Amino acid sequence: MLTGQLALTGAAIFTGAAFYVNIAEQPARLLLDTKSLLGEWKVSYQRGAIMQASLALISGALGILAYFLTWDWRWLIGAALILAPWPYTIFIMMPTNNQLKTTPVESANNNTRDFILQWGRLHIVRTVLGAAATAAFLWALN
Repeated sequence: MLTGQLALTGAAIFTGAAFYVNIAEQPARLLLDTKSLLGEWKVSYQRGAIMQASLALISGALGILAYFLTWDWRWLIGAALILAPWPYTIFIMMPTNNQLKTTPVESANNNTRDFILQWGRLHIVRTVLGAAATAAFLWALN
């Protein structure tokens, strides 16, 4: 079913992007001095947030549509898992995000670096949720 395959594709792309942030981008940015670290985080976050939010929303909507086309509840599990990063980000990550977004680059200090380290740890959950959604969509396809 094309709808389910597209839901899976969106979840897999979301997961791949989140995984990339955890294993490549975050460790690389942590090698920068603190002001450059914050500057890079701000640019990356702004672009990444739009991409990942869109992928989660589209994949989740397609998962819900696949449920209504098949009445297979497994699609709802995948949709819930790929949409879960939205409330997680809003309620758990947003205080850290807001702290970093409102810190001027020229004011970055060791506390700023600690917030970026915390952000990286929190971001791992987004990767896990994406991977779980991908697995659920694969399960529903089989």
